[in-house]
Amino acid sequence: METDRLILRPWCEADAEALYKYASDPDVGPRAGWPPHQSVEESLNIIRTVFANDRTWALILKSTGEPIGCIGYYICGESNIDIGPDDAELGYWVGRPYWNQGLCSEALQLMITYCTTVKNFRTLWCDYFVDNPASGRVMAKCGFADTGLVNQCSRLSHGADRPIKIMKLTNPYHTA
Repeated sequence: METDRLILRPWCEADAEALYKYASDPDVGPRAGWPPHQSVEESLNIIRTVFANDRTWALILKSTGEPIGCIGYYICGESNIDIGPDDAELGYWVGRPYWNQGLCSEALQLMITYCTTVKNFRTLWCDYFVDNPASGRVMAKCGFADTGLVNQCSRLSHGADRPIKIMKLTNPYHTA
């Protein structure tokens, strides 16, 4: 999958150094619910375990060919929030040098299109920590509506004690 500036592709082991470069930043991981990576080896292990599925993609900047972030979705039973069997929770992050350039919005819009037209999910969900309103603005820009729900994410490895706001987008094209 691709946009004008990004390619979404599966992670590969050769991406470990680039992943570490951005995931070790103490301002990146905690905003998404995970601790900063401590080594290239840890990043490689994350690629081999957490990212080794058909629902998680590296965000590749076309101009450099470098992975600069990650996007994917969780299905019922894997999500940080209570979602239905025909739903998905979307999540994303991008390295700090690429903040405020519209790249997360671009990637999220592509993921919405994939999840609604290819995967045919009924409802898409996103959530963000209340102390990271920039992520909520990305979601709103892409059509997600604030549900008014605030929750804790007990499934997160980092930040389970911080409140999240839950956003929702209903697929108008969903077919049963």
